[in-house]
Amino acid sequence: MATFLYSIGRFAFRRRRLVALVWVALLAIAGVGAATASTATSNSFSIPGTEAQRAFDLLEERYPGQSADGASARVVFKAPEGEKITAPENAAEVSGIVKELQDGSDQIASVADPFDKKAPAVSQDGTTAYISVTYDVSSFELTEETRDSLKNAGNDAREGGMTVEIGGDALMVMPETGITEVIGVVVAGIVLVITFGSLVAAGLPLITALIGVGIGVSAITALASVMDLGSTTATLAMMIGLAVGIDYALFIVSRYRAELAEGREREEAAGRAVGTAGSAVVFAGLTVVIALAGLTVVNIPILTKMGLAAAGTVVLAVLVAITLIPAFLGFAGERIVSRKDRKARKAAAEQAAATGEVLVGDAPRDNGGTRWSRFVQRRPVMVLLAGVIGLGVVAIPAASLGMGLPDDGAQPTSTSPRKAYDLLSDGFGPGFNGPLVGVVDLKNSDDQDAVLQRITGEIQQNDHVAIVTPPAPNEAGDTATFQVIPKDRPNSTETETLVHDIRDLGDTLKSEDGAEVYVTGATAMNIDFSEKMNDALLPYLALVVGLAFLLLMVVFRSILVPLKAALGFLLSVVAALGAVVAVFQWGWLGGLFGVEQPGPIMSVMPILMVGVVFGLAMDYEVFLVTRMREAYVHGESPSEAITTGFRHGARVVTAAAVIMIAVFAGFIGSSEQMIKMIGFGLAIAVFFDAFVVRMAIVPAVLALLGKRAWWLPRWLDRALPDFDVEGDKLRKKLDGDAAEGGSGKEERETVSV
Repeated sequence: MATFLYSIGRFAFRRRRLVALVWVALLAIAGVGAATASTATSNSFSIPGTEAQRAFDLLEERYPGQSADGASARVVFKAPEGEKITAPENAAEVSGIVKELQDGSDQIASVADPFDKKAPAVSQDGTTAYISVTYDVSSFELTEETRDSLKNAGNDAREGGMTVEIGGDALMVMPETGITEVIGVVVAGIVLVITFGSLVAAGLPLITALIGVGIGVSAITALASVMDLGSTTATLAMMIGLAVGIDYALFIVSRYRAELAEGREREEAAGRAVGTAGSAVVFAGLTVVIALAGLTVVNIPILTKMGLAAAGTVVLAVLVAITLIPAFLGFAGERIVSRKDRKARKAAAEQAAATGEVLVGDAPRDNGGTRWSRFVQRRPVMVLLAGVIGLGVVAIPAASLGMGLPDDGAQPTSTSPRKAYDLLSDGFGPGFNGPLVGVVDLKNSDDQDAVLQRITGEIQQNDHVAIVTPPAPNEAGDTATFQVIPKDRPNSTETETLVHDIRDLGDTLKSEDGAEVYVTGATAMNIDFSEKMNDALLPYLALVVGLAFLLLMVVFRSILVPLKAALGFLLSVVAALGAVVAVFQWGWLGGLFGVEQPGPIMSVMPILMVGVVFGLAMDYEVFLVTRMREAYVHGESPSEAITTGFRHGARVVTAAAVIMIAVFAGFIGSSEQMIKMIGFGLAIAVFFDAFVVRMAIVPAVLALLGKRAWWLPRWLDRALPDFDVEGDKLRKKLDGDAAEGGSGKEERETVSV
């Protein structure tokens, strides 16, 4: 592996114009594809294998022509203080708005008058009413004229003192990340400048990461309509791709500068940097890809697409790192090194030439990394206990994790959808915003009318039910639907119990009469989704950790090092989940992070954090520990190897972690609750994993283990493939080639930058 990547690095350095041209051409092609592609028209959500999905599919089959993907809206009215919405003047105002909406767009499928005697939509106290609006197309296909007519509905009523708010998905827009995303990139640039002391060296990782992300996100945009990719797919891909792209470039550029400091010529330094650091990048990228692609085992299409799209962006980041980075290093010349270092090395070379001394490069110097590693090795037990106990305390809230999917009730209180949600809850009851849709398959029923009466009668007697609407059969008479309005909030445990009670009733009816009863709707889908995510978490965790354990065992030629890496990850991800629960579910420091309404954690969050954080955690493990492994293989003691690893890797890992935290934290400013939560969760997880687990717990454990850390049974060592990640075979090959060429070690050591 190292020898192959060494050749790629030298080729890219020599043929830098060709390599750069290929990547620019790919970026242009992807950009043109994104610009000319049709806009994604749906953001479909399905959960194969669940009862809610089976009911949804049955509705599409038995009620042809009724699109379930059409957008919907509710225009909610509340009468002025002391008045009724049913008062003649107020009722006339609302009825006039019904007429305006009907004439406002040809995309409207129906507008329900709240005063229709067949289906009234007025609260019992007479103060609140709502107009239901459905459309023939999805929210992404609505024209601006249609949106404007909905937004302007009720303006006259507002001027008359009536409260008018609009909810539903018809006004759904692409999530905004806000200025904080830009701040995150700026912080990354500042960190790179501080790390490298050179604007050229700092700008190179940013430029290459943006090229990789640009190609990846453009490709996702181009394929969004064809593959039904949602807006969150591109956001996650951009988030992950930008973070790992900067990190991988940072690692290779740092190693290139270290090779220059040892006296290598530029092309040779580029080859060695890609051969050694590039090997670590490839395997680090593989762990991220395994974790993201492993989301397919959950068997939820939207999650599968998000994982595969993000994994594809990571692959691009790896390819950019091992090809475009060495090409750009060729363009950068000596400017990749800070001016101060260039002057110092030039002076050293002049002095060496004057005295006849041999210039062998910069001698290893102590830095913050070496001093920290020695501190940890002097007090490994204390550091280990402090890290484990600290993360354990932060993880405590994770025991109270409650999961669900966000609805309008999770929106900021200043938004119209949230105000409409609250008005409906106050006027019609907390369960009104989460109605359950009952679907009865009567195909095999002997007495259809009796079955429908029994179903609705028994459901109405349930303590958690507020209203059951009369069943509405289809034209064929083989299917009927009805609505159940719970007494409790959509995300409450009581509503979840109600869903299971209705399904239990359906099982009884099926065995007695042959009729099948299903429960669907947004609330039931959310419940099924949460249960499916819970069921998939442990198998997914076992698959991802198992595959990555095998991969890291090949990389480190050890059993205990990969085991330690996996256990450290579990500790950091549980602590991160605890922090997410504390902020987003309990509301601690919620105002600081823009959380106006605490609520259940998104069902997708735990498994997504496991996938993404595991991959990123293994990045730091590979970056830091491969340098230790390299030093150990080349003859250093376990203690010296830890110090060497921190001398060369601590600053890079610290910078990489700060950059990742800044990039992820940038998404906390998103207007979308899901993006906000993902950004916070990933940022805090990277902080815990990089600075507590990898920088403190890892050296403490390695110090306690000593040589045992690198133990591997001989039979297993022979069975595992040797990819030469530490570059030992590469070094022997290069030393042999140099000896045969007559130049020898001395010639290489006289090279100066």
